[in-house]
Amino acid sequence: MRTSHALILRLRHDPRFDFARAAVQYVDRGAPGDRSEVLGDKIVRLDSGWMEIISEGKTKFIPYHRIRRITYDGTVMWQKSEKKKDE
Repeated sequence: MRTSHALILRLRHDPRFDFARAAVQYVDRGAPGDRSEVLGDKIVRLDSGWMEIISEGKTKFIPYHRIRRITYDGTVMWQKSEKKKDE
């Protein structure tokens, strides 16, 4: 299975994709539903353990393990499987 980091790298560097049309949803504690989303054109740097984004005029560092879904033109390309809680 491809990792979220590998897919983001492909979307950014593969000329067949327009990175601005990619969206990354991530865990953002305190945000509505504890989730936020960033478009590719707001991702300014990809490091080995995190991505650097511009959000509300501020720089944020988002670790890849907080990514929950990656879409391209609204189509889900990657989604983290959620562990089921014991009933």
